Amino acid sequence: MSEDTKVHAEVREQFGKGFARRLRAAGKIPAVIYGHGTEPVHVALPGHQVSLIIRRANALLELDIEGKDQLALVKDVQKDPVHQVIEHIDLLVVKKGEKIQVDVPVIVTGEPFAGTVANLDATSIAVEVEATHIPEHVEVSVEGLEEGAQITAADVKLPKGATLLADPETLVVAVYVPTEEPEAEEGDEAAEAEAPAEEAAAE
Repeated sequence: MSEDTKVHAEVREQFGKGFARRLRAAGKIPAVIYGHGTEPVHVALPGHQVSLIIRRANALLELDIEGKDQLALVKDVQKDPVHQVIEHIDLLVVKKGEKIQVDVPVIVTGEPFAGTVANLDATSIAVEVEATHIPEHVEVSVEGLEEGAQITAADVKLPKGATLLADPETLVVAVYVPTEEPEAEEGDEAAEAEAPAEEAAAE
């Protein structure tokens, strides 16, 4: 855990849309913490700090809740569809050393063979990993790969301690030669141009 993931959470007793709006106006984000058989705890989080942290996938927060430390994984972020303002966050209680299931983003590196394109078919893959060692992403290299090359989930190199949960045969990246749209022949273009003129004359 790093210093930037240590977050002070204020327990809140008030609920409702009106109170949530006042919280957001004060620069805070409403959130709920649940899991491990515990009663849900409703909190308010510092808006700016948490907004920066959750830019990473599967962000893990080290919460200080009234002096008690609690690890929590960001499970869901609800945003206003128009203004993209964070309206609410769902947090899942996790324990150090505990293994959890997460979807880790896939990043493509390198350039395939000249004239080909690498298509990312699976933007993330499901893995099981320790809660405190969740990778920000996994990388797949397409350097020099030729047309027809495919990379499946089984081919992805996972960080130490991570176990693949996705179907090993899941297609992650495929390399192909893009097809060009056939250009219209000059005769066709001329015929299309004449058609409106003929229709106008008929009218």
